[in-house]
Formats: sequence, C-alpha cells, structure tokens
Amino acid sequence: MQLSVEISKYPLSEVDFVAAIKDFIDRINQYDDIKVVTNVMSTQLFGDYDVVMSALNQELKTSFEKYGTVVFACKFIPGNLHEKYADKV
Repeated sequence: MQLSVEISKYPLSEVDFVAAIKDFIDRINQYDDIKVVTNVMSTQLFGDYDVVMSALNQELKTSFEKYGTVVFACKFIPGNLHEKYADKV
C-alpha cells in the first residue's frame, strides 16, 4: 500500500527553529525509498506505507530527543498522490 504524508514541524523550545526543521528534512531525505518534496509550508513524503511510517517513527523520536518540545502537524492520505498528480501541478 502506498502512502502520502504532508508534515510540518514546529519546534517550541528556544533552539534555532530553522536549523531544527532543516535537520528533520535532511534526515528524512536519507531514505532512498521515500520521495520527499519540500516547500516553504511543509514537507511531503510519498512511498510504501511501512517504509514511510517506519522512517517517521524513527525521525519523530529523534526530533523529540534532540530538540525537546516539538509539534508535528501531519496529514496521512492513502495512495501516492505525487505519482497521481505530479504532472498536473
């Protein structure tokens, strides 16, 4: 099963919030089996459900451990919307 996720990260501690967001994006980009699209509002992940969820499980935990209080706003949509709509944007 394919999965599309839109995720935004909001660090609430007194860290450099841009560096904390960039760190998450850099880490999630290391997964070869996940298509990552980033813009100024959010990051979208596309790929196999189990691969994407496993990566999020690890990287959310790493963000909490590294930066403390962090809010992640996520939308989970079944299917790969990137493959379905990439040529229409």
